[in-house]
Amino acid sequence: MTALTPMQRDAVLAPFLALAPALRRAGFAASPDQAQGFVAAVGLLGPRGLGDVHAAGLALFAIPPERRAEYDAIFAALFEGRTVAADAEGDEEADAVEPEDGEADAPLDDGEETSGDEASVADRLADRDVAQSTPSVLDRFARQAPARLPRRLSYRRAPDRRGDRIDLRRALRQAARNDGEVLRLPRTRRRTRQRRIVCLIDVSGSMRDRSDELLAFAHALVRAGNRVEAFTLGTRLTRITRPLTLRDRNAALARVSQAVADLDGGTRIGEALQAFLAVPRYAGFARGALVVVLSDGLERGDAGAMVDATAKLSRLAWRLHWLSPLAADPDYAPRTAAMAGVLPWLDALGDGGGVPAICDHLLNVARTA
Repeated sequence: MTALTPMQRDAVLAPFLALAPALRRAGFAASPDQAQGFVAAVGLLGPRGLGDVHAAGLALFAIPPERRAEYDAIFAALFEGRTVAADAEGDEEADAVEPEDGEADAPLDDGEETSGDEASVADRLADRDVAQSTPSVLDRFARQAPARLPRRLSYRRAPDRRGDRIDLRRALRQAARNDGEVLRLPRTRRRTRQRRIVCLIDVSGSMRDRSDELLAFAHALVRAGNRVEAFTLGTRLTRITRPLTLRDRNAALARVSQAVADLDGGTRIGEALQAFLAVPRYAGFARGALVVVLSDGLERGDAGAMVDATAKLSRLAWRLHWLSPLAADPDYAPRTAAMAGVLPWLDALGDGGGVPAICDHLLNVARTA
């Protein structure tokens, strides 16, 4: 049997590797783990034909029966070269995702806030480019932040004429130079350093209209602060601090869009916060830090998980501030079970309706603390 050349091998593998991204673009919850399992299953089973490959995809990607026709069309386009009809222009329903267990999202109670596009528990994984912009308000924030972000006392000390402690070493050196005389007692004070800031950004579907500018704000915050950590919350937790350290904002946001698989997906804030606390390193970031949650709080998962995680986070943090776009309304009051439950654990519930309001809030934290 003649061995395949590298070019031929790539051509054979291409449709197998392209199936998962194609399913995500169509709104299926095709996770990277499922994609790896699909390729591994095909290699292990040694299918005798496309029918076996088709069946493996149905099983590994957990295709719901009602969407079987969509899967068949995508599979045929990739493996048989058939064309797939494009969605009608302006059809937004193509992005809707049902939970894998077949249960539809529970309707909101009459007393709940209905702001936001939609809140869902579906684990929707997709690729989307984050809007690239350079708003002047972020440039001003970057210039003012180093001097105005909250600070804390350090264990190191620095010379100060009005310090609270005598510097014995400097006093002895002065005495040695002046025949035993100390002309002025040198004093020291404790230095200050910027307090760590942990920024948790909701990128679920209900925050779709604001997630781009919130990520741009996170880039400015990471670049301006000395000790800043940034995470996204949706159906999962993603640390985005490293890509946000890039100097160029557009390049940083492009890297973030590649790293965050659940942009505009479902809403499981409680589970994401529980995951944050479950990692010792991440929980250590929050110890003594200013923790800022940028979210509308429209939790569609377990409200108890969100309340429990918020309570634990509050005990770790120096201050826990929740900035919600719904709080831009002066008459706003939390009515959902989750937000009403976390309210006693928050040090502040503020306006997160836009980047200017968020920037002003952070720059004034030191004054109000």
